[in-house]
Amino acid sequence: MLPWKRLLRPLAALLLTASVALVPATVAHASGAASSGWNDYSCKPSAAHPRPVVLVHGTLGNSVDNWLALAPYLEDRGYCVFSMDYGQLSGVPVFYGLGPIDKSAGQLSAYVDKVLTATGAAKVDIVGHSQGGMMPRYYLKFLGGAAKVNALVGIAPDNHGTDLDGLTKLLPYFPGAADLLSKNTPGLADQVVGSAFLTKLNAGGDTVPGVHYTVIATKHDEVATPYSSQFLSGSDVHNVLIQNLCSLDLSEHVLIGLTDRIAFHEVANALDPAHATTTNCASVLS
Repeated sequence: MLPWKRLLRPLAALLLTASVALVPATVAHASGAASSGWNDYSCKPSAAHPRPVVLVHGTLGNSVDNWLALAPYLEDRGYCVFSMDYGQLSGVPVFYGLGPIDKSAGQLSAYVDKVLTATGAAKVDIVGHSQGGMMPRYYLKFLGGAAKVNALVGIAPDNHGTDLDGLTKLLPYFPGAADLLSKNTPGLADQVVGSAFLTKLNAGGDTVPGVHYTVIATKHDEVATPYSSQFLSGSDVHNVLIQNLCSLDLSEHVLIGLTDRIAFHEVANALDPAHATTTNCASVLS
């Protein structure tokens, strides 16, 4: 393992810990700031940005911690921004995205309807991190979401599952481990390469007509591996490797969704392609 990756992993853990500590203050901002588009259900989309943006957190994330940087970034650019919790397990607070993913997609369906009703918009755009970039595809494909979604932007999404750098291949050597995983954390089991959920999701093609897909990946991803498995195939797909835009970008799986303004710039481009600007290393200052 490269030395910088040894340093980034504890740094990522530290960021997550700090963000959990900030939950009470951030929830107050997200739900109560009338001037903010983040979870402000009185927000009306502008002519420039006519679709509200729904943010979908990743595994072990939640509607606040995952978006402490990206939600304000999009707010500042004039978007109505909303975020949801999904995949909760009984007795497990704060850390969500652990329930069966098909059920989580049903929660997303209900939430999108809530946002459309509140804003009066015809469609939303969805931006998701990790599982949150993959799970909406079930909503689009099987739950009627394609009629209500203009674009899906996945940041490090495990679209074809993950082998966790080969660790999942060890499951057969531990009798009962796979069953234990499925029983206690079905949302994790559903994301393992070859799961029944992923087989159903990807059968017949990665995409559905009428939705614009963008995937933003990092070659330093150590969770959704191999990183190339994140990319989608289809006629309306834009696959982005962030290091092709800035070779100095060292973000791994967590940081690309939490703090990476180069990735955020690509998100903004995907949401408003008519006004897209070049993404490069200087985008950290945009």
